[in-house]
Amino acid sequence: MTQRLLLLVALLVLGHVPTGRSEFKRCWNGQGACRTYCTKYETYMHLCPDATLCCLPYGLKPVKTGKV
Repeated sequence: MTQRLLLLVALLVLGHVPTGRSEFKRCWNGQGACRTYCTKYETYMHLCPDATLCCLPYGLKPVKTGKV
C-alpha cells in the first residue's frame, strides 16, 4: 500500500513539471531566449529585464553597421 501511494505521488509531481523551453522567456523579438547560460551554439547579445542573458543562435546575430 505504501509503495502504491509513493508511486501515485511521484506521478502527480512529474505531471506538473514544465516542458523544456517553456521555462525560458523570449527576447530579441522572439528570436532569442533568456537563460542563465548560453549553449555552445548560441551567442550572448544583451541582458534580459530579469538580469539573465539573451541568447541568440549564431545565424541570427545582427550585422554591425558602420554608423558611429
